Amino acid sequence: MNREKIPPSERIRKEIEGIKAGTEDYDRDVLGELVQKARELVVQEMLEREVEDHLGRRYYQRRNGKGERGYRNGYEPRKIRGTEDVLTVAMPQVRESAEPYRSKLGAFFKGNTDVLEKLAVEMYARGLSTRDIEEALTTASGERLLSRSSISRITDQLWEEYELFRQQDLSGFEVVYLVIDAVYEAIRPYIETSEALLVAYGITTGGRKILLHMELGNKEGHEFCRGFLRNLVSRGMPVPLAVTSDGAPGLIKAIEEIFPQTLRIRCWVHKMRNLSVKLPQEIWQRIKPEIAAIRDALDYEEGKARLEAVVKKYQRQCPSFTSCLQDDAAALLNILYLPYRHRKTVRNTNLIERLFVEERRRTKVIPQFLTEKSCLKLVFGVLHRACRHWRRIPMSEQEREEIGRLRTRLGITPESCRNRASHKEAVHA
Repeated sequence: MNREKIPPSERIRKEIEGIKAGTEDYDRDVLGELVQKARELVVQEMLEREVEDHLGRRYYQRRNGKGERGYRNGYEPRKIRGTEDVLTVAMPQVRESAEPYRSKLGAFFKGNTDVLEKLAVEMYARGLSTRDIEEALTTASGERLLSRSSISRITDQLWEEYELFRQQDLSGFEVVYLVIDAVYEAIRPYIETSEALLVAYGITTGGRKILLHMELGNKEGHEFCRGFLRNLVSRGMPVPLAVTSDGAPGLIKAIEEIFPQTLRIRCWVHKMRNLSVKLPQEIWQRIKPEIAAIRDALDYEEGKARLEAVVKKYQRQCPSFTSCLQDDAAALLNILYLPYRHRKTVRNTNLIERLFVEERRRTKVIPQFLTEKSCLKLVFGVLHRACRHWRRIPMSEQEREEIGRLRTRLGITPESCRNRASHKEAVHA
């Protein structure tokens, strides 16, 4: 098809596909590029729907002479400044119209960049209701800038982009560390229990933090968690050196089953919370520095000796506390095998938890999601917006060599990673 016959929104979609197809270059900010293009797509589709409303026909429809106003006359480039950056869009042009065509949306966005940001994030996140978007795109005089049917088409197209993104090939990302955590959401008004939303991000050999997957399940059970990890493997993610999670038994079992060679790390923040409720607050504040000293030891042997000393010191007076400390102690101490500068980032699931705080801020006005689709859209939007601001962790050549030696010791060689990715169908057997 002739390039001129392709709407700009279709070209942006092809660019999005091209970005996703180029994931072998894992030093690119793929997520940032995708989010930027998605924001351009939102605005471009609105402009195209607006001119459809004006002309009374869609892009490929012929004139029928009934109530139509003019012809399409190509596009002109236009820059729209948002709250964070500048979007480049193609402004539709119209000729032979009874009155000059001026895009009300273009003028509206120019003076209301906060609304542009709201649309780009909220629509991509959870698909605002048609009424919500209508209100956002209504002028002070009560004039609607887009019809309800046009808004509905835009939100449906965004959901399609979201689904495509979740199928992204992960083989181009050399994931060293994997971090997993869950939040519970009330989704269906007729079901009292909440559903677990499991989220995973990885850190690559280049130090980049990358959102990898998220999925809804009825709980953090073994079957659900195993399926979640199998999805990562089936999409080509290499075997990670370490996986950080909380103490959910089903998730722990799934990690050990899918990644038996990988170091499993127990989230220290979750463990500290568990320990704090085993003692009166004044006693916990006194003992807490001794627990932190275990976490901050120079190596595994030193950390193990400190843990054993704490258990011996408090076992008689505080048996439930020391029992909690000993529970999954090896996974707590595994953090001490990693390069020293990486430990602070990998020893907890704080990055995901901070994202959940932002997600909660957005959903606190929503008693329950009516569908899984609306829930996934919201969390997806929040997480991907945050991805643009994630900072790399330091990754020197010496640290890469240290990671390489540890991988070899654990049997996680480049060969085993490739073999696992090439036999992804077998994982589903």
